[in-house]
Amino acid sequence: MGFRNRNLISILDLSRKDIEYIFKRTDQMVSLLKERRTLNYLSGKIVSLLFLEPSTRTMYSFQAATYRLGGKALVFASKTTTSLAKGENIGDTIRMMSAYSDLIVIRSPYDGTALYASMISSVPIINAGDGKHEHPTQALIDLYTIYKLKGRIDGLIIGVLGDLKYARTIASLLYGLSRFNPKKVYLISPGNLTLRESVRERLKELGLRVEEVRDLREIIHELDVLYVTRIQRERYPDPEEYERVKNAFKITLNLLKNAKPDLKILHPLPKLDEIERKIDNTKYAAYFYQASLGVPVRMALLASILG
Repeated sequence: MGFRNRNLISILDLSRKDIEYIFKRTDQMVSLLKERRTLNYLSGKIVSLLFLEPSTRTMYSFQAATYRLGGKALVFASKTTTSLAKGENIGDTIRMMSAYSDLIVIRSPYDGTALYASMISSVPIINAGDGKHEHPTQALIDLYTIYKLKGRIDGLIIGVLGDLKYARTIASLLYGLSRFNPKKVYLISPGNLTLRESVRERLKELGLRVEEVRDLREIIHELDVLYVTRIQRERYPDPEEYERVKNAFKITLNLLKNAKPDLKILHPLPKLDEIERKIDNTKYAAYFYQASLGVPVRMALLASILG
């Protein structure tokens, strides 16, 4: 499929066939993990995790994926632990890390960092989230989760609720959905959290038709999947704007009374107060299962690029 030594900056770098190939390889990884097999896909390989922004699931799942595949990981989880703290520019850091490793996974608070890294690095770059731009490996996990839960992505009615303005996971998920044929995609954005115009225009170009609604209660009975994100406090340049919207919505058990019995709720995590905790132990909650797929999906990707 031509994955070897490829960069992954945007989910749009992948065709539908590419995504389905990762699904198949993830199925293999899940089976191998269950069998507790010793894997050597990355034997002799070093993966650098350059994380300039806080992370739990993404960083540790990439680290675990590397170890599970028999590779080694160099982990840089703070600017204070690198020469960036001394004033070194990010370009020089990336050049040095590409000399030390076979692949770099990078997370940054700034839009476009991963693309810039791919232009100067001598080894493949995987974007683990850059500002409000994209988070393509999370989109792969989200799409794979939907596929495993529902057996398909085509023909589903999917609702996307939350901070559509700043959440990079939402942008990547919507771009990823454009590679499939969902029956309908609803964008539910309370207050002023609507999708950025640049993302909306790109979706038009990609041919993904979306319908915007203000109130989840209007369409909850239609949904097969509900994807929820928290309000992205770290993306708000104005703290007062965040304070105005931080409690803009909440999913409750009462609200789900009209939902389909097989509705599945996804969330990229961390979640705060946007989902009532009582829902965690219901048949609707699929976000912990979703998070558990982070390691095998990232194993499939790393093995495809480096294996």
